[in-house]
Amino acid sequence: MAADVASASTPALQLHRVVKSFGPVVALRSGSLTLERGSIHALIGENGAGKSTLVKIVAGLYRRDAGEFLLDGEPVDFTSTAQSKAAGIAVIYQEPTLFPDLSVTENIFMGRQPTGALGRIDRRAMRAEAVEIFQRLGVALDPDRVTEGLSIADQQIIEIAKAISLDARVLIMDEPTAALSGVEVERLFAVARSLRDEGRALLFISHRFDEVFDLCDTVTVMRDGSYIDTTAIADTTVDDLVRQMVGRDVTELFPKLPAEVGDVVLEVEGLTRKGVFRDISFTVRSGEIVGLAGLVGAGRSEVARAIFGVDVYESGNVRLAGRALPKGNPRLATARGIALVPEDRRKQGLVLDDGVSRNITLAIRSKLAKWGLLWSGRENEAAAVWASRLEVKTAALDAEAGTLSGGNQQKVVLGKWLATEPKVLIVDEPTRGIDVGTKAEVHRLLSQLAQQGLAILMISSELPEVLGMADRVLVMREGRLTGEFPRAQATPEAVMYAATADAEVAR
Repeated sequence: MAADVASASTPALQLHRVVKSFGPVVALRSGSLTLERGSIHALIGENGAGKSTLVKIVAGLYRRDAGEFLLDGEPVDFTSTAQSKAAGIAVIYQEPTLFPDLSVTENIFMGRQPTGALGRIDRRAMRAEAVEIFQRLGVALDPDRVTEGLSIADQQIIEIAKAISLDARVLIMDEPTAALSGVEVERLFAVARSLRDEGRALLFISHRFDEVFDLCDTVTVMRDGSYIDTTAIADTTVDDLVRQMVGRDVTELFPKLPAEVGDVVLEVEGLTRKGVFRDISFTVRSGEIVGLAGLVGAGRSEVARAIFGVDVYESGNVRLAGRALPKGNPRLATARGIALVPEDRRKQGLVLDDGVSRNITLAIRSKLAKWGLLWSGRENEAAAVWASRLEVKTAALDAEAGTLSGGNQQKVVLGKWLATEPKVLIVDEPTRGIDVGTKAEVHRLLSQLAQQGLAILMISSELPEVLGMADRVLVMREGRLTGEFPRAQATPEAVMYAATADAEVAR
């Protein structure tokens, strides 16, 4: 195996005091990282800490300005991704980019198909190697299947198979679990452990501490473009890592402020959509945060989309402040006072090529227009209020939303909907994919909004978030409400039982 080319005591990869700037912006001040063979190493830090820049240098997308980069103890300086791949480095991204019209096998060997004596592609040899790789990984994938329609989890396995076929000895997994279910995560982790046991070096980048502690052997923390510390997982705690990431003590990730719960604002009665959810009934009051929990696929997001009018339901009623809300009309829902921050902020919440200002004012542009015209100064003035209040970190209001960190993108989406002055705010996975410091900021904002009388329905797959922020917890399983708990009775055991067992609704 390629990993045998150097002494086992020599790290597979080393970066030391790496610097990278983009004009006046310093993305990496002092990036350091050491990956050992036969080990899974976590890289964590807030958005903007320099993790992505460090990975892109390793992948050959960027060239460092200063510092050392060693592979198997030898200095390297990649000028392209092809050089990085040829050196035995593979990056598995959150959303793989495969050719949808080609088969699994063809994607694995794209651009380097084995040929026979007459120069024709040896499809039998390709397929045999693909089967052998999947057997080694312990996964069941049809090598002849067209990749279009495969889940993100299966696509990631294909990317890993491609890396193994190239005999990659360093694998970088960048937020690989963000779109995966619990079962898919476990399968991915089993594959990662098998690669570690073969002697490969793995780098795992994630915001999820439970996954870091479950999978990884060591962890490196970065902050503000600089290396902070490397520790064995067995010798650290979540509190230690949070303190290093944010440079201060975060004693309360869920800053729940006291709020006066008032009258019912949102009332959902008997909501049913065939094959998706059935007989969903609940209320949300002013000043109240209602958490909607459940496993992936339980139907939570679909209920939110139906309430807002994006999806049509067959039967049931939605009332806002006592008035019936017609179904299938998100424009009217917005005008009446409902706001929906969607689960996928990049695809459903933002226009990535537009500026921060334009994104924040998207839902209120008709109100800002005068005589049918919208002046940029008026738009910027309205956007600046929310950009300031939400502390959006951007170089300028006309900076493209796609250039912001995940946490700041989420703040822009929140700003867009808060600018409509809603009575009900529905937030679907409000902190997915953002760092721990920004999570605390989002939680604090939601708590402040509830204190000001806003009714909030919060959908989250993170149980600590639901338990930490909600005044009341609703639980869904397979399209049904299976539990409702006041804050004092919402224990992890009770919520998980309602989410996984065939329980009757507890009210």
